[in-house]
Amino acid sequence: MSNAIAIGDLTVNRLGLGAMRVIDNDDIWGEPKDRANSLKVLRRAVELGVNFFDTAESYGPQTNETLIAEALYPYPKGFVVATKCGLARPSPDRWDADCRPAKLRQDLEGSLKRLRLERIDLYQLHTVDPKVPLEVSVGALADMQREGKVRHIGLSNVTVKQLERARGIAPIVSVQNRYSFADRGSESVLQHCEKNGIAFLPWYPLGDGSALRLSKVKKLSERLKASPAQVAIAWLLKKSPVMLPIPGTGNLAHLEENVAAATLQLSREDFAELG
Repeated sequence: MSNAIAIGDLTVNRLGLGAMRVIDNDDIWGEPKDRANSLKVLRRAVELGVNFFDTAESYGPQTNETLIAEALYPYPKGFVVATKCGLARPSPDRWDADCRPAKLRQDLEGSLKRLRLERIDLYQLHTVDPKVPLEVSVGALADMQREGKVRHIGLSNVTVKQLERARGIAPIVSVQNRYSFADRGSESVLQHCEKNGIAFLPWYPLGDGSALRLSKVKKLSERLKASPAQVAIAWLLKKSPVMLPIPGTGNLAHLEENVAAATLQLSREDFAELG
């Protein structure tokens, strides 16, 4: 297993950080309860060799990007921040698709300012808006790319058909869909990404934790002297060369445990045993 992965012309380490959870409340709304700890987690991830962070305008909303810049700006060499656009948060319990070009433009300008960047390395459409043709939304991102404000375009929460429609408008270098050991609903999308050299970022990579309690996962983790979470992450890394897991946490101990999973090598037999 290679410990690096390509996203367009960028190369990053194969285990990233989903930064959403450093906002340590259930709604991902407003400020974190323990801001100092949130900044510590972000900085510690970089110390541990994580050089790819995934965030979104809608996390907070906007708070998450501000925290990343506060913790890490000026960013270390080779560090990549990916962010997402196209969701509106009128209240803590709402995540509404809004992929109108004007909203995407507003999201981009805000993200550039909060992250203190002149260009976003990976800018992802957070969802497909049923009220806006996908071609229109992706076309808006392609315009931003031509202006030099976006380096690469990614998609999130898409089907194979939608991915192909988007690829007819602009080069797509990554897809971020829900995927884990226990939830393989995006298997066809993963396979399509693999065939086309597109990075696949599984969100919710540990699922709801139920898979970690399966006897085969627990048995293997005991044999490998690893935690069930580490086995689940190592399984993702073994599953496909285009896989870039982005486990998220606001807990320093969990962060260190997750990052250590990148060094856990599953044999072919281990992988087959998990199924």
